[in-house]
Amino acid sequence: MALASHIAELEKRHELLEKAIDDELHSPGSDDLQISELKRQKLKIKEEITRLSAEAKAA
Repeated sequence: MALASHIAELEKRHELLEKAIDDELHSPGSDDLQISELKRQKLKIKEEITRLSAEAKAA
């Protein structure tokens, strides 16, 4: 159960990062470095979700 809640929390963070990226892309003074950092964080979280989901299925 704790694993499922952790995955759910990561999915929420992933969605928030997706929104932050979208907001930054549509901002008039968007910062490419900021966008890159947000995308890197989003990818890291997605990889963690994938890894944890695979562990949950294997258990």
